[in-house]
Amino acid sequence: MFGDMMNMMGKLKETQKKVEATKKRLDTVLIDESSNDKKLKVTLTANRTIKSIEIDNELLEDKEQLEDYLIITLNKAIDKATNINESELSAVAKEGMPNIPGMDLFK
Repeated sequence: MFGDMMNMMGKLKETQKKVEATKKRLDTVLIDESSNDKKLKVTLTANRTIKSIEIDNELLEDKEQLEDYLIITLNKAIDKATNINESELSAVAKEGMPNIPGMDLFK
C-alpha cells in the first residue's frame, strides 16, 4: 500500500510538470479574432494575454462604436482562448491522474 501511495505521488508530480509545460506552450499558441467587417483585429495567447490590437482608422472617429467593437471582439477571442486552454490542460491532467476510485474529476 505504501508503495502504491509513493507511485501515485510520483505520478502526480510528473503530471504537475506536464501541466506547467503545457501552460508555457500555451503562451505560444496565438488566437486571432476580428470583427465581422474586419475593422478590428485582436491577437491573444491561449493563456489569454493580449498580444496585439489593430484598429481601422474609421473606428477612431466614434468612441462608442470602438468600445462596442472591442468588447465583442475581445470576448470572442477570450472564449476561444479559454476553450483551447481548458481542453489542453484537462487532457494533460486527465492523462496523468492516478486511478483513484470516486475521483472522476476530469471525465
